Amino acid sequence: MPRDESVGLARSIDRARKTPGAGLTDTRTDIDMVRLRAYRLGRVREQLRNLDYAGALLFDPINIRYATGSRNMTVWTLHNAARYCFIPTEGPIILFDFHGCDHLSDGLETIAEVRPTQPWYYFAAGPRVDERAKLWAAEIADLVTAHGGGNRRLALDHCDPEGTAALAALGIEVKNGQAPLERARAIKSADEIACMNVAISVCETGMARMRQALEPGLTENQLWAILHATNIAMDGEWIETRLLTSGGRTNPWFQESSDRVIRAGELVSFDTDLIGPFGYCADISRSYFCGPGRPSDDQRRLYGLAYEQVHANMALLKPGVSFREYADKAWRIPDVYWARRYSATVHGVGMADEYPVIPHFDAFTDGLAYDGVLEAGMTVCVESYIGADTGNEGVKLEQQVLITETGVELLSTFPFEETLLSG
Repeated sequence: MPRDESVGLARSIDRARKTPGAGLTDTRTDIDMVRLRAYRLGRVREQLRNLDYAGALLFDPINIRYATGSRNMTVWTLHNAARYCFIPTEGPIILFDFHGCDHLSDGLETIAEVRPTQPWYYFAAGPRVDERAKLWAAEIADLVTAHGGGNRRLALDHCDPEGTAALAALGIEVKNGQAPLERARAIKSADEIACMNVAISVCETGMARMRQALEPGLTENQLWAILHATNIAMDGEWIETRLLTSGGRTNPWFQESSDRVIRAGELVSFDTDLIGPFGYCADISRSYFCGPGRPSDDQRRLYGLAYEQVHANMALLKPGVSFREYADKAWRIPDVYWARRYSATVHGVGMADEYPVIPHFDAFTDGLAYDGVLEAGMTVCVESYIGADTGNEGVKLEQQVLITETGVELLSTFPFEETLLSG
């Protein structure tokens, strides 16, 4: 291991050892949650002021959690618009919660008032969607009028067309609300990093248990369930994907776990996509070798290339580097693996996968990518997938890091496979 990497890993492990326990909630004071919520809300309002918006109306439960610290049935409300929150750029925050749930935000200084929702999504309103949407829009328009000081521009993250039409009919100028929230979420405070480290600790505990349990005869689903069980048992929340495959199912990537039985001598590749304690994401990828026996030359070659890509690209991360510059300098994937490359070299991570995403150089050449600048305080994941379109297996590796004033600090500390790195 190179000296710089060894020093960085030691620093990250030291931070992990000092990380508070996982049995915490958003209303505990082990981490300064009041300071955390003030920082995040301040980031949101800064973005709204910069864009000259009267405020934001948020439906996405991850955005609501970020801005206020309040959560309720997160996965369910991702696809049922049963909960929303009005955040004026200046003024008191009003949360509209599912019936009977107003007590869930007790103790949160960010929320001044909890009201019942006006449910107009189809599951609740059926063929009366238009009628209900007009009632909903009238209440929201009144809030914009009361707190906007004449400003009628409202950021809205997710909304069906009946809702945007009803707001427009009342003179509300609807703007993209996801953009300012993504920008706000991009720069993490020290309290956020502490929360993220708790999530990573939980995730890596699950990964260690998976590694220990891996043996021929176990199914992919049985192995994957260990990570889920660990996350829930240690106060985590959910996992966004089921990306774990074995043997020939590791290539191509983006296949979900199945009841396939893992065999000796095969690779097992996975991507955690885990939302742990405090709602923070641990997005780490590894490939294991299922013994007994020794990995083949081809397996070691795939693993070595993926390892090289991740570490070469991590070395390029520092504040002030543009996305285009990073993509231009990124490790070049050999032609034989290019067709099945991972779509991004780097992506942001926080309460989920977040802005920014930096694709490969060809996306900039084709004019499809957006540019930007890496900043200190961003937490990102460095990705690699190596698998030939004519090959059998593939290797998935990914590290989660914090961009500092001088470079990067490792957040994920789980070891790589020595048997796959050795000659």
